[in-house]
Amino acid sequence: MQLNNTNRFSPVLIESSLLITEVTSNQVNMTSPSISSCLNKAVRNHYMSLPQGDKCQVTYIWIDGSGEGLRNKTRTLAAEPKSLQDIPEWSFDGSSTSQSEDSNSDMYLIPVCMFRDPVTLDPNKLVLCEVLKYNRQPAETNHRISCKKVMDQVKEHQIWFGIEQEYTLNGKNGRPFGWPEDGFPAPQGPYYCGVGADKAIGRDIVECHYKACLYAGIKIFGTNAEVLPFQWEFQIGPCEGIDVSDQLWVARFLLHRVCEDFGIVATLDPKPVVGNWNGSGCHTNVSTKKMRQEGGLQYIERAIEKLRKRHAEHIKVYDPHGGQDNRRRLTGHHETSNVKEFSSGIANRKASVRIPLQVGQDKKGYFEDRRPAANCDPYVVTQAIASTCLLDVDDDDNEMKGK
Repeated sequence: MQLNNTNRFSPVLIESSLLITEVTSNQVNMTSPSISSCLNKAVRNHYMSLPQGDKCQVTYIWIDGSGEGLRNKTRTLAAEPKSLQDIPEWSFDGSSTSQSEDSNSDMYLIPVCMFRDPVTLDPNKLVLCEVLKYNRQPAETNHRISCKKVMDQVKEHQIWFGIEQEYTLNGKNGRPFGWPEDGFPAPQGPYYCGVGADKAIGRDIVECHYKACLYAGIKIFGTNAEVLPFQWEFQIGPCEGIDVSDQLWVARFLLHRVCEDFGIVATLDPKPVVGNWNGSGCHTNVSTKKMRQEGGLQYIERAIEKLRKRHAEHIKVYDPHGGQDNRRRLTGHHETSNVKEFSSGIANRKASVRIPLQVGQDKKGYFEDRRPAANCDPYVVTQAIASTCLLDVDDDDNEMKGK
């Protein structure tokens, strides 16, 4: 191979008999891929294709003490589980996940929903778990239990959610994936839903994640490139009640797992790049049975008015840090509302809550709460919306109770 001054290659020796590889110096500087991603995947595929008899691998997934991070570990079952009842509770060391003290560190993993495993394939499973403390009380970041109670209370309203998860791709060093070594890429404009090597950055990751979600049985609605270079979005739903939050957490796990194979880091930071660049949200679409029926716009407008009255309370729970993350993102610029003010409007992406144009024309459908940050806990967000819109009832608004 002949090299010139504009295309120098630096040999990188991985201390393994499995792989010796070369990586461009520009690639290292731009993306800083993880060492694990450079291991020989052909060798891995040999072992992954070996039969496993009647045994089944079950990967337990849970939310850690940060309220944002996901952890997982795997165990062998004697046979493929047919339902959650076939999957035993398990435990882990909570002192290593910021969920307990060393002196009493055992935490319980309680399986709550099961999916096919797109990494190790059938018959293996992924199982999302709630976390309980040693006394079987919910861990501080286990918001699923309280969310489930609210969703059971409002079940008659048949509330549907669809969540749009935005995220960005970084190298292991935290530098945006695909950005020039020095400076910045071209301004925003051509990247949203773009096509071409200079516009769609990291599409391989996006398409692999999409297929992984479909294989797992997650209700992924779609995906698209977003406004910021190296930013993408996928949508989960529509799902009724708590299901959308369960599925979003597992979809997030699969996103991180796919990125791991590519040596790239997916970040849900609500403002990943300071300056004249878009942030990342977790826009939450909401619809009740009455909103979907003829004349449903009146119920949408009533719900929005209730959200207006609770704006400050919602901002505090729409990111894991009491609203501080959203203060970086919700500036009134870059397709956001101002964090201090509540606004709504038809087809207005600078509003706190948007009524889609088609909904305004049909006089029924759903609304979009654009305030939740990309790193929000969907259990907390959907619980807050359901509580405010369906349980916090004014004296003169009995219809929202279903009366």
